[in-house]
Amino acid sequence: MDRVTLNVPDISCNHCKMSIEGAVNDLSGIESAVVDIEGRTVDVSFDSGTQNLESIVAAIEEQGYDVATG
Repeated sequence: MDRVTLNVPDISCNHCKMSIEGAVNDLSGIESAVVDIEGRTVDVSFDSGTQNLESIVAAIEEQGYDVATG
């Protein structure tokens, strides 16, 4: 399993947490996606043979949140 922590500056509440976790956890190859509201991050464990980072970022962005890069 690969693991990545994504910075999502717009996370501010439990609705954000539920929306992002639901969208990412619905993707194939995802072991877990956990949002830290205070840290404004999303920790994702995934199988890189099944899932890729671009799809994970796209799922978050489809929920209306920008993923910070760099």
